[in-house]
Amino acid sequence: MTANRSRAPWSFLTFACLLVVSTGESYADGVNTGYFGNVAILGYDPVAYFTDGRPTKGSPEIAKKWLGATWYFASANHRDAFASEPVRYAPQYGGFCTLGTAFEQASANIDPEAWRIVDGKLYLFSGKEGLEEDFDAAPAPIIAKADAQWPGIEAKEFKARAGAN
Repeated sequence: MTANRSRAPWSFLTFACLLVVSTGESYADGVNTGYFGNVAILGYDPVAYFTDGRPTKGSPEIAKKWLGATWYFASANHRDAFASEPVRYAPQYGGFCTLGTAFEQASANIDPEAWRIVDGKLYLFSGKEGLEEDFDAAPAPIIAKADAQWPGIEAKEFKARAGAN
């Protein structure tokens, strides 16, 4: 594989993550809730990624408030597991695109079907394109970069907004 060929998916993923820069209406106390409403992960059950190994839509009837956002669950057992250990199940970077975070941008535009669990942590992305070829090939440096960038993004996107309100 040539260097140029391997960069193409990265370019697409980076572009996809950066395409939609978030606005103030898309946050609830540090949680990405998209552009409309106040529901985390577009209504997907965060526990299902771990227990079922797949994204699963949650139900508004089985919900829990956490960090100012509403989280939906597929079952009461999932809701209760989340309630007892929300940090264990919540996606990293407030539910923003991992690649966008690594490249110092917060995109409210995520695809709950584009996800990975690495070292027991849930990471979300804006799309599936290139995940296998690029992220899966070397997740550690991307995660390290996103971890380093997240405090600045979090301060910029959430703390500044809280002070302005």
